[in-house]
Amino acid sequence: MAKKKEATVEERLRALYDLQLVDSRIDEIRNVRGELPLEVRDLEDEVAGLNTRYEKLEDSLDVIKNDISSKKNLIEEAKALIKKYNEQQKNVRNNREFNSISKEIEFQELEIQLADKNINEFKVQIEQKKDVVAQTKERLKERQTHLKHKKGELDDILAETEKEEEALVKKSDEFKKSIEERLVAAYTRIRTNVKNGLAVVPIERGAAGGSFFTIPPQVQMEIAARKKIITDEHSGRILVDAALADEERTKMEKLFAKL
Repeated sequence: MAKKKEATVEERLRALYDLQLVDSRIDEIRNVRGELPLEVRDLEDEVAGLNTRYEKLEDSLDVIKNDISSKKNLIEEAKALIKKYNEQQKNVRNNREFNSISKEIEFQELEIQLADKNINEFKVQIEQKKDVVAQTKERLKERQTHLKHKKGELDDILAETEKEEEALVKKSDEFKKSIEERLVAAYTRIRTNVKNGLAVVPIERGAAGGSFFTIPPQVQMEIAARKKIITDEHSGRILVDAALADEERTKMEKLFAKL
């Protein structure tokens, strides 16, 4: 069985830079999306919260209306009792019975007064709650419209980029499988620790891409020789020479155009 040929340093550098170009393209696509997915999620949560608030307000209105009905029933029952007691007073045999019935009538009259007071208070509560319901309903309608608009924006962006992103993610995984695990681990660690996600950068005007620290001429020559993997002592990024970077960019641009 033939032994698998070990990749040269140059091949590893090219593979790493290709992986960087693919991952950077994925980053660009996700940056175009920006904060839209989070914004949509926040709006969905807000709309759900407003819906719950609206439902609870409607339920509380029903409770108050039921309370008013109960108080009205109580008033009718009290009036019926007063009528009954008035009839009984006509047939009392002594003052003691008359006074006792009078107290019952007085109690029922107080019950009616209290029920009327409660009904008036409930009516005030209903008007106040109706204002809150109207405001909540208006806010809910406005947030639903805004959510629909934002979802439309997100769907349009996803429709444009989803297919390309999926293809690029697969391509990134393919590149990772073709590179030694230790190099992929180093690449991932560097990429995670830098703001722009650039773990592999070319030499530009004597410095690492995106850096102002000049790289000594001797180190630049070693990078151009492609005999070993060299990292920038300031940023920790893996360095490649400009010529290799240009060649790989041209190659990858053709690949991106096919996706």
